[in-house]
Amino acid sequence: MRNIWFGLIGLGLIFSFLNNKPEVISNILFYDIQKSVDLILSLVSIMAFWTGMMRIVEKSGILNKIAYVIRPLIKFLFKDIQNNSLAVNAIIMTIAANFLGMGNSATALGIKAMQEIQKTNKNKKIATNSMCMLLIINISSIQLLPLSIIKIRAEAGAVNPTDIIMPTLLATTFSTIIAVVFAKYYERI
Repeated sequence: MRNIWFGLIGLGLIFSFLNNKPEVISNILFYDIQKSVDLILSLVSIMAFWTGMMRIVEKSGILNKIAYVIRPLIKFLFKDIQNNSLAVNAIIMTIAANFLGMGNSATALGIKAMQEIQKTNKNKKIATNSMCMLLIINISSIQLLPLSIIKIRAEAGAVNPTDIIMPTLLATTFSTIIAVVFAKYYERI
């Protein structure tokens, strides 16, 4: 894939010089870099806020109360890590971050959850069913508040940037249900 991208960039450079318009490349590069930096800077504040909130939830003990309430669901989805409370808490944090639309924060939490699950893994070279389930749930992730998308839509000038909430919730709920059903099916095999 890397070779394809470098090839496309190279072809773009060659054609811009053949058409005597090398300034097009520099204009595009600087414009795209500026847009990328603006996007990253606009998302950093959201990510920092929600990461801080998740840390407060974890330190205040609210996470343990949430874990107690959703323990039956966790028991059903992650059967082989019931005795590892650190792994269960990390999984809950990851799911909560995805649920609130903080995919970037959920990545760090997901890595922590995978590390905790790996500690109980007997065969370190093969992913456990819980690892696969966590990965599937993270990929499909039900999103109640797609904050990043709402922020991007607001900056792009959308009249109602939050009108994406219901379609996103429906689509991600459906995708997660289908993903879990297939994961549970293949878990038996």
